[in-house]
Amino acid sequence: MDRTKFKEMEPELPEELKGRVPTLKVIPLLHDSNPSGDIFGGWILSQMDLAGASRAHQVVGGRVVTVGVETMAFHKPVFLGDQVSFYTKVFKVGNTSITIKIESWALRHGSGGKYAYIKVTEGLYTYVHIDEHRKPAKIKDA
Repeated sequence: MDRTKFKEMEPELPEELKGRVPTLKVIPLLHDSNPSGDIFGGWILSQMDLAGASRAHQVVGGRVVTVGVETMAFHKPVFLGDQVSFYTKVFKVGNTSITIKIESWALRHGSGGKYAYIKVTEGLYTYVHIDEHRKPAKIKDA
């Protein structure tokens, strides 16, 4: 079997994803879409929140809660059959809060049998580190 052929078929990762952490990858299902086959924006927002919270938890070393979405942009629709990857990067760390930049990229089947990554959304999500009493807790080294 010629593995070179398969290597050529692998989609190239966009340059702007360098420095971002691939935090979550998911394929939306039929119940995540409207009757036209477009994925609901709320589904995408919730997946972004999961990715951001996961990254924030790793950075602060403990429990976090979402306190805000500072910016949010929907660039392209997400379709059934897309594989959606959520890339994260620490944007800002405060005393008790952390802001994570989240980008969503769809791996989409294109013409000629090739797949390509398409940026579909991006946003800034802010989380607060909390203690066992659900009170804001200082982030170590902040």
